[in-house]
Amino acid sequence: MSALPKDRVSGILLHPTSLPGPYGIGDLGEQAYRFVDWLAEAGQRLWQVLPLGPTGYGDSPYQCFSAFAGNPLLIDVEDLVKRGYLDLEDLAVPVFPVERVDYGRVIRWKNDILDLAYARFGQWPAPAAFESFTRDQAFWLDDFALFMALKREHGGRAWTEWPPPLRDREPQALQAARARLADEIQKLKFRQWLFFEQWHRLKQYANRLRVRIIGDIPIYVAADSADAWANRPLFYFDEKGRSIVVAGVPPDYFSPTGQLWGNPIYRWDRMAEDGFSWWIQRIRANLALYDIIRIDHFRGFYNFWAVPGDATTAIHGRWVDGPRERFFDAVIEAIGELPLIAEDLGEPDPGVYELRDHYGFPGMKVLQFAWSTDGHDPFLPHNYDKNCVVYTGTHDNDTTRGWYEKASEKERDYVRRYLRVSGHDIAWDMIRLAMMSPANMAIIPLQDVMDLGGEARMNTPATASGNWTWRFTARQLTEGAKVGLRELCDLYGRLYTPPEKRIPSPHALA
Repeated sequence: MSALPKDRVSGILLHPTSLPGPYGIGDLGEQAYRFVDWLAEAGQRLWQVLPLGPTGYGDSPYQCFSAFAGNPLLIDVEDLVKRGYLDLEDLAVPVFPVERVDYGRVIRWKNDILDLAYARFGQWPAPAAFESFTRDQAFWLDDFALFMALKREHGGRAWTEWPPPLRDREPQALQAARARLADEIQKLKFRQWLFFEQWHRLKQYANRLRVRIIGDIPIYVAADSADAWANRPLFYFDEKGRSIVVAGVPPDYFSPTGQLWGNPIYRWDRMAEDGFSWWIQRIRANLALYDIIRIDHFRGFYNFWAVPGDATTAIHGRWVDGPRERFFDAVIEAIGELPLIAEDLGEPDPGVYELRDHYGFPGMKVLQFAWSTDGHDPFLPHNYDKNCVVYTGTHDNDTTRGWYEKASEKERDYVRRYLRVSGHDIAWDMIRLAMMSPANMAIIPLQDVMDLGGEARMNTPATASGNWTWRFTARQLTEGAKVGLRELCDLYGRLYTPPEKRIPSPHALA
């Protein structure tokens, strides 16, 4: 298991869907390997991605159909030609936009291609690697494949709208469905096998180049997910599977009415009865995918905002205690050391920070949040300790240039005076600030490296459409940016140097 970095390091935040290529969406193919090469040459030792699960509502990686499965849209189709599952002429590609993902068109095209590959796969005996994968991952894969097959059979409707015997997982109804949908279930397992094989190969390549992957675990699962359907007793559901209370956050920086996420809330009391086994399986599975995991909405383990299930905003929720030390003690006892980053943003609460610090988890600092108060602001770098991760911005923020152009004059003036700059190169000014900060880890969204404006924003919280579509083109990954990043890593001690080659200061005390 990979531990958190002990040295000063930096990296790039980029979701694979944003990679370039001719197939309408970034994937795990050639361009992903080129990006890893670029990271290594730029002195970057971390690649942070968003959740890699199969996306549902709004194409959001934070609303996935499974907390364990991979997104088939990321499968590299050129690899399927090499495997003999497709012919080169099968890859006749429609004209897709190059700077955004048109999810509707991509999903239709990719599903057809993967169906064609499965038809070829089914002509031969299944390889041992496939059989081993389905056996080893059966604890989540069987329920997921059945869930997705049933969802397709019912026109994409949520599981709460299925006939009661299927909704309620009556054994006879499930047995009949498995027989009726056997081929569809096998096809879905085939797609998962392809995804995981390709992802693990890419991760191994990155690790060989000293690039570690940071993955993202949203604390909650989607209401319409295999996890919720297969584990109903672990959530606050009524007898028809509807959420009694749902997740969100109170009014904050992003929304005056709060954020109503709508995810079902865990019955932590029931999870504790078997030692949080579902969560332990989930974290163990993610540690097989990533070197480091970031828990999105870490505060939910301390206390969480519970909103009535029929509410239309998050205003009228209440804080409820989470599982706190009981949870992390159980996970650490089962798994061992946790290479975990705690996303501790939002409304401050000393108890959240005490829980984080009790286990030595690094928290997050976002430079865009630092300029609205004074020199005591906790997001200003002179107030950091080493055990944190600094970001210029996250996937939920505007790009740094976009943020600066929309910020108040008070904030812009504070930035300019703090950095002693004109503001004309604000993205790279903030990158430099992150790199020089005391934080052990510095993560920069690729959009900031490319000095892009608000048109390249990945997500705007509390909006239901138009998100998650940004892509870059190969020519934007420039030599100049690579050299610039490597220079900053060298200047501020984030460039990898073997311990035996590090030069001691002549001024160090004997």
